[in-house]
Amino acid sequence: MSLDDAIKQMSDKIKAVCPGAEIKTVKMSDEEARMSIYAPARDIQNIKDATFVPAIEFLNSDGLDIQVFVYDKDAPPLKG
Repeated sequence: MSLDDAIKQMSDKIKAVCPGAEIKTVKMSDEEARMSIYAPARDIQNIKDATFVPAIEFLNSDGLDIQVFVYDKDAPPLKG
């Protein structure tokens, strides 16, 4: 499986549990990607639950490291 295929599958899983989620993906290499998900607080755990096992399976079966980070889209930005 290609990294693009894995990203598409992961995006589909996220959209299935939270259709309004905003997904930003950065490919770090041919085998690694970071997905930042911005969703309402009520959907954060559902997204984590939907992506946990697939992320491990992609790593174990295809050597693809897809990191999923979920953020509350309504949280105020951090001031630094």
